[in-house]
Amino acid sequence: MKKNLRVDGDRLWQSLMDMAKIGPGVAGGNNRQTLTDEDAEGRALFKQWCDDAGLTMGVDKMGSMFMTRPGTDPDALPVYVGSHLDTQPTGGKYDGVLGVLSALELVRMLNDADIKTKHPICVVNWANEEGGRFSPPMLASGVFAGVHSLDYAYGRKDLEGKTYGEELKRIDWVGEEEVGARKMHAYFEYHIEQGPILEAEEKEIGVVTHCQGLWWLEFTLTGKEAHTGSTPMAMRVNAGLAMARIFEMVQEVTMAAQPNAVGGVGQVTFSPNSRNVLPGTVTFTVDIRTVDIEKLNGMRDAIKEKAAVICEELGVGCSVEQVGQFDPVTFDPTLVDRVRNAAIDLGYSHMDIVSGAGHDACWAAKVAPATMIMCPCVDGLSHNEAEDISKEWATAGADVLLQAVLETAEISE
Repeated sequence: MKKNLRVDGDRLWQSLMDMAKIGPGVAGGNNRQTLTDEDAEGRALFKQWCDDAGLTMGVDKMGSMFMTRPGTDPDALPVYVGSHLDTQPTGGKYDGVLGVLSALELVRMLNDADIKTKHPICVVNWANEEGGRFSPPMLASGVFAGVHSLDYAYGRKDLEGKTYGEELKRIDWVGEEEVGARKMHAYFEYHIEQGPILEAEEKEIGVVTHCQGLWWLEFTLTGKEAHTGSTPMAMRVNAGLAMARIFEMVQEVTMAAQPNAVGGVGQVTFSPNSRNVLPGTVTFTVDIRTVDIEKLNGMRDAIKEKAAVICEELGVGCSVEQVGQFDPVTFDPTLVDRVRNAAIDLGYSHMDIVSGAGHDACWAAKVAPATMIMCPCVDGLSHNEAEDISKEWATAGADVLLQAVLETAEISE
């Protein structure tokens, strides 16, 4: 019976399109950042859909939503399935959202077929996965897993100086549950790949075996503000020049760490950021990732040491803050096998893959068996309003999710 079950791909796709109407971007994507009014509106719609599906809601003090379908065994721990509904400022319609709404579609299909499971199934919307407004990313799941404290999370500030705790209260989504008090039998997360490999290899399903670890190193370089036209070259304390040399050095360190290592810079702030003034301060974050913990830490150490030398040679001050970190993750082999076998049983093309991005599953894996499923995305684009997938891709991954979750939650006869 299990192998004959499929999700309703049309219903799933319509849910994705309906959610995308909330917090529309300027170029076809979404801007539904954490704890904004748009986030609150998306949460309300999701809650309504879950109410309609007969799910019971719980909310923890970080604002994560847990929507539960009961199991037949009152002592069985729930199988958690989900992702996140928040987006980047210029995000797409599928990053995170696909995982949450596919989990809801899974429940809807079980309701339609009148199938009961031994273990409860809990659909999760983790708060602040993206980290675009409140750094670091995966903040709520990080508190859940004991990586961050609640006080630390509540004190995180956005660019306007607003804190996470204040904004969570403002949109009225502070829950009563202690964060991390829930126990999991297993955790599944379905997500778009956010890279080009599956599409290039013409595979419908990514069986995620590992997730890369990362370091985010925030550099603050201190030079001397001076007129760009009247300050002799030999008399400059040029923080911008030091930044440029560090960028080139990060590229060299990353290339020397091949294969399976990446590094770069995506955010830079100049001060005073004027055309004819050398910057007094430059702030930027180096992002390095790999699945090898020794290689990852070696890259970090090399970048910090070489940056210090560059800045000393130019007379530029240099401080480094480690603003984000998680070790590489190996997902639970039993759950990985269930995903792979589900793809085989359903006849979907598939391949093993390593997640290049961080996900809530990385923190969930610290407290329970966990794994991920991925579907392709067009040209590998994500964190971009042009992010795109097909209905067929979305449905295939949701079918695999359904099969793997059912095997884990155990159908009640």
